[in-house]
Amino acid sequence: MMRKILAILILGLATPAEAVSILIPMDGAQRNHLKAYGLVYSILKGDESVDWLLNYRGGSFLTTYTKTAESECVVRGISYEVLSAEKVNAIIQDVSRPQANMNLVRLERAAKIGVYSPKNELIDDETDAVISVLDYAEIPYKIIYDEEILHDSLGRYEWIHLHHEDFTGQHGRFMRRESAVMQAKLQEITASQFGYAKVSQMKLDVAKRIKAYCLNGGYLFAMCSGAETIDIALAANGVDISGSSYDGDDADPEAQEKLDFTQTMAFENFTLEYAGRKFSDINSGSGRPNFWETPSSYFRLFDYSAKWDIIPSMLTQNHEHVIREFYGQTTCFNKYLIKPRVQILGESTQENKVRYIYDELGKGHWTFYSGHDPEGSPGPGRRTDLNLHPHSPGYRLILNNVLFPSARKKKQKT
Repeated sequence: MMRKILAILILGLATPAEAVSILIPMDGAQRNHLKAYGLVYSILKGDESVDWLLNYRGGSFLTTYTKTAESECVVRGISYEVLSAEKVNAIIQDVSRPQANMNLVRLERAAKIGVYSPKNELIDDETDAVISVLDYAEIPYKIIYDEEILHDSLGRYEWIHLHHEDFTGQHGRFMRRESAVMQAKLQEITASQFGYAKVSQMKLDVAKRIKAYCLNGGYLFAMCSGAETIDIALAANGVDISGSSYDGDDADPEAQEKLDFTQTMAFENFTLEYAGRKFSDINSGSGRPNFWETPSSYFRLFDYSAKWDIIPSMLTQNHEHVIREFYGQTTCFNKYLIKPRVQILGESTQENKVRYIYDELGKGHWTFYSGHDPEGSPGPGRRTDLNLHPHSPGYRLILNNVLFPSARKKKQKT
């Protein structure tokens, strides 16, 4: 018993009678980084606040002690520390030091989450990284697709994710797969039901509504081809860029010259590509067919001032800042085609390749993250078992974005 009391005093932890807060460390001491985000989300959903300690022990979380919160930590296998008021004050003073690159951001409410993804037996949603990690972290979401967006349902959600989608109407350029052919036919039926002559026209309208959602204050997160093709569709703005095999007539021979880059969110001055699976030179990846192959290179997260660059700091919180690369249909973004105002959050060790970018748009925000699966799923249709990757720094970036809308709104200083 004496040893137990001595250990508590040495660690600065609280006895049950002294407990006022729970610290969820996010450094190497954490047993399950990904589940920790789900716990934070559930606390917010219960109308309790959580303090996000930027750059303190990997971006740790601090919340009021309750037996329920402690029980949830135990059930979910999350490392936690029960703290006294004295210890909490010491942490806050440490974070608040002017010379310390740390900050405290209060998270106040759980965002309603929508995932833009096809909903039928032909599409295996489980291969989508965001769906996988939301399920693993036990964060609730709703699947939406073109029908819901065209029925103006985007306003129901504070945060939406774009599935690995093709907004150009070229059906993802996977037309050799039977499932892709069937999915294309279903999209043609939907387009016809809504009065569009072509799928590309419907997808353009959907892309415009998503952009308007962001302009009006929404939070947008897109990965892989969804991030690339939404900007291509916006730039084309009705110009026919699809070959006859996709929409029955030839592409406009002057399509490239007619692109309007003022309409895009992230990219400019890109060149369309019509062969293979690459849509444009925005994608600076190899374009190899097996884009689940495990690579050997890395990308590095930028180091931001937590007191001045609060949003980039939130989006890059991690226990590791050098992260293994992973492939996708859009593996990485061409650095020289990113608009000057866009913030680069993560850059590859390979020349001219960017992995993670962010910007404000009107009243809202968007983040683009290239690649398909941060832990390199070994093949099409196979879901990564996140029980094997509870500390994945690549997946943590996704979950940073999920919590981003919960932050108390402050005017950014930069």
